[in-house]
Amino acid sequence: MAKLYFYFSAMNAGKTTTLLQSAHNYRERGMRPLILTPRLDDRAGVGTVASRIGLSAEGVAFTRAQDLEQLVRQDLDAHGALGCVLVDEAQFLSREQVWQLSDVVDALHVPVLCYGLRTDFRGELFEGSQHLLAWADEIVEIKTICHSGRKATMTVRVDEQGRAVQAGPQVEIGGNDRYVSVSRAEFKKVIRGEGAVMPLQQQLPL
Repeated sequence: MAKLYFYFSAMNAGKTTTLLQSAHNYRERGMRPLILTPRLDDRAGVGTVASRIGLSAEGVAFTRAQDLEQLVRQDLDAHGALGCVLVDEAQFLSREQVWQLSDVVDALHVPVLCYGLRTDFRGELFEGSQHLLAWADEIVEIKTICHSGRKATMTVRVDEQGRAVQAGPQVEIGGNDRYVSVSRAEFKKVIRGEGAVMPLQQQLPL
């Protein structure tokens, strides 16, 4: 039975690596995956999904205005049966797009696996994540560790000098140079100005 899955984590926990491994697993079993990625995240090139460890794959870039159920229907018409739909950076989905992905599951009977952040640098839910948490059939946390040794659940945005940033737009594309994952306790220290943001390389998956 097809399901809507949400795999979430803080930054740099290996979400995209896990997505690419899932795509490989489907292909090995003779099933075709469709990878969707937000057009606004063009760090590796529009439509390219790339992980920090060097893996990459070509996907289909989408905007917040696109109907994702229609996009999947068009892909099915053009290329035939799908094993699954994989969505990178799913926090950037709109409410309507999460609903459309649920229609891909319920009407088209294609599993949809979404990978993204749960919260932003202020500790607040992204729109896409909020509705995936509400509507997904399965919710799975991908874990990473804070420099303190605790599980990292929050994300801190930093400036060019590595100092924590507490104001600005919710969406600002960046990777290792802009975001650090920390525990909730360390996040509280940072927003109170009491904690230092540690180098990214000190974060490891659990």
